Amino acid sequence: MSHTPSVTPEPGTRPALSAADLLVFACELFAFATFAFWGFAAWPFPWNIVMGIGTPVVGILLWALFVSPRAVLHVHPYVRAVIELLVFAGATIALWSMGLTWIGLVFALVAIVSGVVAGRKRFA
Repeated sequence: MSHTPSVTPEPGTRPALSAADLLVFACELFAFATFAFWGFAAWPFPWNIVMGIGTPVVGILLWALFVSPRAVLHVHPYVRAVIELLVFAGATIALWSMGLTWIGLVFALVAIVSGVVAGRKRFA
């Protein structure tokens, strides 16, 4: 009988975070802040409160359910990437709708490049 090594990491340990992981996390935080800013700035009075609070909450829920390292629902990495891309695309569209085209373009490029770099590590 051969002894197979344990693949489960020891309790309290996890893989080290890379710079790409931290950049993706920063992009997520920027996306949530963008959703809040868009909600409060782009809508008239009663709706600005609903959208300013609601859109970041929906984005955070999507992130917590599917994209987070401790996600509630474990999905295929491609599904995770699509949901992450939808959150980034939503933030980019929100920036564009407020007339912040260049900020939206720079954010989209940074988010896509960091997502691809971090995603390649997940698929390896």
